[in-house]
Amino acid sequence: MKKLVSKILRRTKDTVAPSRITNDTVAEHRERILAGGRRFKYPVQYARHKLVFNAILISIGALIAIIAVGYWQLYPAQNTSEFVYRVTKVLPLPVAYVDGEPVPYSDYLMKYLSSVHYLEQKEQISLKSDDGKRQVEFIKQSSMDDAIADAYARKLAVKMNITVSDVELEAYLKSQRQSSDGEVSQQTYDAVVLDYYGWSPDEYRYAMKVKILRQKVTYAVDSNASSITDSLKPQVKVAGANLQAIADAINKTNPGEVLYGSSGLVPKTNQDGGLAAVAALLAKGAVSDAVKSTTGSGYYYVRLLDSNDTQVSYDYIQVPLTTFQQQLSDSVKAGKVSRFISVAPLSTTNN
Repeated sequence: MKKLVSKILRRTKDTVAPSRITNDTVAEHRERILAGGRRFKYPVQYARHKLVFNAILISIGALIAIIAVGYWQLYPAQNTSEFVYRVTKVLPLPVAYVDGEPVPYSDYLMKYLSSVHYLEQKEQISLKSDDGKRQVEFIKQSSMDDAIADAYARKLAVKMNITVSDVELEAYLKSQRQSSDGEVSQQTYDAVVLDYYGWSPDEYRYAMKVKILRQKVTYAVDSNASSITDSLKPQVKVAGANLQAIADAINKTNPGEVLYGSSGLVPKTNQDGGLAAVAALLAKGAVSDAVKSTTGSGYYYVRLLDSNDTQVSYDYIQVPLTTFQQQLSDSVKAGKVSRFISVAPLSTTNN
C-alpha cells in the first residue's frame, strides 16, 4: 500500500509544472514541452510513408479496375450508349483492324447510333420489338462493314497521296443544301441533319469528309472502270445514239459490265449524284461527257430526254466501280480483317 501511494505521489510530482517560468526554469520548461511532442513525431513520420505507399497501391488498383470495366463495356458487353461513344471520341480505341489499319470505335458507333436514331424517331420502331431487334442487328453489321471500308480507304489514300481539301468539302456541303426552292440556310440544314441522323454540325462534316475521301479512292483504284468509260465515248457521242441498245450489246459479251437506266421526270436539284444537274445543262437528245457520280457509284453518260422549268428526264449508261470492293473482299478472305466485337459481316449473313 505504501509503495502504491509513493508511486502516485511521484507521478503527480513529475507532471506538475512549475508555478512560474523564470530564467532558471525556462530551459526545464522547454525540454518538458519538446519531450511531450517527440512521442508523436516519429510514429507519424513512419505512418506517412505507409500512407503514401497505400495510396499508390489504391490508385493503381482503381486504374486497373477502370480499364477492366471499360474493356468489358466496349468489347464483351458491346455497350453502344451515347456515353461510350463520347469516350471513344476522346480515346482512339479500335473496333477492328483492316490490313493493319485501325478502325476507330467512334466511327462504328457514330454510324450505328445515327441509324438507330432514324429508326426510332422517323420509322417509329421500338428497339425491343422483334422487328426492331432484327433491324438493330442489321444496323450493327452494316455500320461495322461501312466503318471497315472507310478505314481501308483511308489506308489507300495515304499510299496514293489522296486528300480532301476544305474547298472540296464546302462545295459538296453546299450542293447538299440545294433544293427546288433554292439553297437551304446552314442553320436549317443543321437542324434537319440533327433531326434525322442525330449528328451535330461537326459530326456531319466529319462524316461527309470521310465519304468524299472514300469516293476519291474508289475512283482512283478502278483503272478498269476508267478504261471501259473511255472506250464507250465514241459510241455514245454519236448523234442519235441509243444508250439502251449500246448497253445491251456490251452486256451480251461481258454481263454486268455496264448498266442502263432512266430517271423519269425529277427535279433539276434531285439528289442523284449530280446527274440531274448535268442533264439540265444539255440540249434535248444530247449526251454528256463521262460524269463521276458524287455518290461514288461509278461513271455515267447522261442523255437528256425531256425538260421543263423545274424538272428533267434523262436516261444513262453507268459503268459501276468494282475494284475497291473487290480488294476489300480479298482482304477479308485473306484474313486481314480482325473484328474485336461479335458482329458478323453482311456478306456472311446473307449467304
